Amino acid sequence: MSKIIILITGFFFFTSCSDAQTKTGMESSEAGVINKVVAAKDFQAKLGDSTIQLIDVRTPAEYSAGKIGDAKNVDFYADDFKSQLEKLDKTKPTLIYCASGGRSGNAASMMKDLGFQEVYDLQGGYKGWPFK
Repeated sequence: MSKIIILITGFFFFTSCSDAQTKTGMESSEAGVINKVVAAKDFQAKLGDSTIQLIDVRTPAEYSAGKIGDAKNVDFYADDFKSQLEKLDKTKPTLIYCASGGRSGNAASMMKDLGFQEVYDLQGGYKGWPFK
């Protein structure tokens, strides 16, 4: 009987972990917070909003090779990355991207934890940006 309980408990534990991984990078709307991965055309449409913050989390070398619009470079690998994020306006919609989506996805999660209200992460990152 105890083996069955252990198996059932293990099943629910691993199922809930899988669900959390599946939701990573998807829209989150708890308590009015938006944290969403968006396609390039939706990202581009949001660039027209004068209230947005556009953040490029690639390295300075990647940034100097090309960027989107007037993006501010906040290097994900910098020692002060988190403190640089904390200096941004948490109430403004924020568009974020990296090279392919990994760093910006991690940064978006961090921003959610820091209290940012709206974060839109570019699907596929700069490499997938067709409007160069």
